[in-house]
Amino acid sequence: MSWVERAANLRQWSRSGVRAPHKPLLFLYALGRYQQDADGELRYTAVEDDLRQLLVEYGPPNRTTPAYPFHHLVNDGVWEVRTDRGPGSPGTEVRELRAAGAAGRLAPELRAALRREPSLLGRLARVLLDLHFPPSLHGDLCEAVGLELDPAQPTGLAAASRRPRDPRMRERVLTAYEYRCAFCGYDGRIGAVPVGLEAAHVRWWAFGGPDEVDNGLCLCSLHHKLFDKGVLGLGEAPAAPDTPADPDGPARPDGPENREGREGREGHRVLVSQRFVGHSVAAREQVLALAGRPLLGPQAGGWAVAAVHRSWHSSQVFRGEPRPAPAG
Repeated sequence: MSWVERAANLRQWSRSGVRAPHKPLLFLYALGRYQQDADGELRYTAVEDDLRQLLVEYGPPNRTTPAYPFHHLVNDGVWEVRTDRGPGSPGTEVRELRAAGAAGRLAPELRAALRREPSLLGRLARVLLDLHFPPSLHGDLCEAVGLELDPAQPTGLAAASRRPRDPRMRERVLTAYEYRCAFCGYDGRIGAVPVGLEAAHVRWWAFGGPDEVDNGLCLCSLHHKLFDKGVLGLGEAPAAPDTPADPDGPARPDGPENREGREGREGHRVLVSQRFVGHSVAAREQVLALAGRPLLGPQAGGWAVAAVHRSWHSSQVFRGEPRPAPAG
């Protein structure tokens, strides 16, 4: 098995699409540190806070510990651990790792392969990024672990990904949402070309999310990033009683205001995490004010987000509890 294949096949706890990116995050962190110091070791007590912060920002919503990957990544043949007593990990308990002076680094064979072929580091990192995180987070994650990747370097993912991507996904999703952000309504263009609009996967492709319209949202760049970070989410729209039409009154126009209200009653609403804090006017208007707002789209006859994908995002990405809708 090649090193790229090993990176693509890390042994992870898996059940029903539950995210467990502990090992990939440690592997990426180790690659970043190797790029800075090829012979350096990562003493657990020195990197524990860094790893914990990575898990908070890029891991699942539930609490977790960096001790788990520090011990278990050894089983994948890409990592080694030693203590003050000699080779081998003392276990998965934080106190044991601290007391034993545990330190880890990339396995000797992998370090030798990286010295022979420096471009291997970039291929390993890109496979880990592509298989475990959405593209909107790749740049931030590389910065967080100290990785500098050549943007022109091929990923080497074709042999490892197993699933082809559908290049029509973006166009189909943007068309379904009439080229406007489903959260805020942004619809900017330069001439005839949309700018700042992206097709976001609700259930990430890396976790079985299909390239289908019912797993997509048209979002502006800001709200796509916040959606993938768990600041924003999707909830069911509250049921509203039907108001009988006045037979003697004027017919209601089918304008955007009425259409958007109808979509909200029958579709989804925007969730904003209580963990998000912002005091600026921009934060209030572009994020906090979205709480409880009806989703804009998809157009009549389009495919609304499937419940199974919305449920996955709520349990695996969205952080904490949603804020109540603003009064008034």
